[in-house]
Amino acid sequence: MSRPRSTMSIPSTPLFASRADPAIRPSLTRGRSEFVYFPGMIRIPEGSAPDFKNKSWTIAAEVTVPQGGANGVLATMGGRYGGWALLMQDGKPEFAYAYSNQPEHKFRVISDQPLAPGNHILRVKFEYEGGGIGKAANATLLVDEKQAAQGRIQRTIPVRFSLDETFDVGEDTGTPVLEEYESKMPFRFTGMLKKFVVVLEPLTLSADEQRRLHEELAKAMAAVQ
Repeated sequence: MSRPRSTMSIPSTPLFASRADPAIRPSLTRGRSEFVYFPGMIRIPEGSAPDFKNKSWTIAAEVTVPQGGANGVLATMGGRYGGWALLMQDGKPEFAYAYSNQPEHKFRVISDQPLAPGNHILRVKFEYEGGGIGKAANATLLVDEKQAAQGRIQRTIPVRFSLDETFDVGEDTGTPVLEEYESKMPFRFTGMLKKFVVVLEPLTLSADEQRRLHEELAKAMAAVQ
């Protein structure tokens, strides 16, 4: 006696991947280019945060430094295996970018002067070089609109910073972008962070590059379904 044939159909991989694509899901950030955040806004999923990949952007933190200085994370996306952080260590502003957890994939732009007590604006201009997905970028750190440091990031995250890390403001609730502050986690900023601002530049990828980007993102999301 033969077994009855199942009528249940299993979706093909491309179909399943397309359904997992975040681009077709509701989004609070899609179509927006300017965002304002405040301390305590933490554990924001990457899909609900500004999209910092494959484009130029600017971030800025309005801070007050007390007598004796301040340290800690002002904002971070992702973590050890891919991400960035704007922070202060030894009283000095610093921007760090991690392409992976390997030392050669950790990039830093650091001021050589600690911040004096008082009110300051820390800003990072992230200028994407373009020419495809995951290309290089130049990062410029400005303190009160004066250039404090500049550096080149040879490779940038093309598809996804992480599948489980988040966007945090005022502290780091995931893994550290830099190993040296792991013991201080969540490394809350010890000064006053008044607000954190993000401004995204338009995506300049070609239609074919955007299609490939969506396909890779869908595959990454499907892998954890």
